[in-house]
Amino acid sequence: FAAGICLPSFSAPISPDKKKEIIALYNSNSLDEAYAEITKILEDERDYELWYLLANISQDKGNTTNAVFFLEKSINLNPDFDKAHYNLGNIYLSEKRYNLAINEYKKAIKTKKDFAYYYYNTGCAYLGLKDYRNAKNAFEKAIKLNSDEADFYYNLAIAYKNLKNEKEMKSALDSYKRLKDK
Repeated sequence: FAAGICLPSFSAPISPDKKKEIIALYNSNSLDEAYAEITKILEDERDYELWYLLANISQDKGNTTNAVFFLEKSINLNPDFDKAHYNLGNIYLSEKRYNLAINEYKKAIKTKKDFAYYYYNTGCAYLGLKDYRNAKNAFEKAIKLNSDEADFYYNLAIAYKNLKNEKEMKSALDSYKRLKDK
C-alpha cells in the first residue's frame, strides 16, 4: 500500500449471536456496555433494531437529541417499525410538539392497530392541542383495546369536560375511580 492512502474499513455483518449478546446486555441494564458494543459496529452494518437500542439507551440517559437521531436512523431502515415511531412520538409529546407526536403515533397505529397506548398517547397529544373531539375519539379507541387502564378514563373525562358533556365526564370519572380502587 502506498503511504498516505486511507483504505475504507470493512467489517463482517453482525452475527445473530452478537446481536443477542447486545440485547442481553441492554435487557440486564448494562447500558454502557451495550452502547459500547453497538458503536463498535460500523454504522452501515447496524440494523434498525440496533439503532433503536441506541435510541433507548440515549433516552434512558437523558440525551433526547441523540435518541431522536437514532430513532430516525431506525425508521429510515424500517419505516413500518411501530416502536420507533411510538418512542419518537413520546419524545415529541414530552417536548410539547404535539403535531409531530400525533404524526408519529399515527404511523405506529398504521402498523399496529391493536396497541392501546398508541391511541392513548395520541389522545394526550390532542389534549395538548386542545382538540378535545379527537382526544375523546383516541381515548375511546384506547379503552376499547384495554378497558382496565384507569388513566385512559381520567383523560377521557378531561376531554368530555372540555366538550361540555357533564354526563359522560362523570361516567368516565366513575370508571377511573373504580379502577383506581382495585
